[in-house]
Amino acid sequence: MGEELILLNFWPSTFGARVRIALREKGLSFDEKEEDLKNKSPLLLEMNPVHKKIPVLIHNGKPICESLVIVQYIDEVWNDRVPLLPSDPCAKAQARFWGDFIDKKIHNTVSKITWCKSKEDAQEAKKELIEILKLLEGELGEKLYFGGDKFGFADIALIPSYMWFHTYETYGDFSVEAECPKLIEWAKRCLERESVSKSLSDPNKIYDLVVSYRERYGLQS
Repeated sequence: MGEELILLNFWPSTFGARVRIALREKGLSFDEKEEDLKNKSPLLLEMNPVHKKIPVLIHNGKPICESLVIVQYIDEVWNDRVPLLPSDPCAKAQARFWGDFIDKKIHNTVSKITWCKSKEDAQEAKKELIEILKLLEGELGEKLYFGGDKFGFADIALIPSYMWFHTYETYGDFSVEAECPKLIEWAKRCLERESVSKSLSDPNKIYDLVVSYRERYGLQS
């Protein structure tokens, strides 16, 4: 059966990177269409009329929205290939829990750093982020990956944030590696996977983009 896979995405998006990684882990070919979020395409508005956000995976003409939902969909549809979620129900629930935790905790906190109006605001948000990362590092423990010895769902949920660490560190004036060395070791292990290294954008390009946005909106550098 022929499979048509189209990914509507925006290159610096951590959410879109999750989908790229999942597709590449499964060895799937896909066509990626870059979206201008200031001038969203008719296709995006048609495929995601509720939230009008990326990423959207269009599989044989049918849209799937929300990054972690898409990752689970990919895992279920192509279940004959390397699994992204464990088969054990408890382990699967744990993986979903941490994916949800990462979604709810990290995104809101890092936005306070990236778009801070003052150094004081950035410092306060930095403390929150470090607490979250330390908690995640504790969950990782001595394991190779969050699910144990196999790269999977929770890793896919978190690793795209790595490409933004340089920006967070610059505006928050801290080092993730100094605070959470085991988390950085984990990130480097993940980057050894082609699915990850090919899916993450250049941290310096992301930083330059943030600088340009901050200048546009009159935020101090």
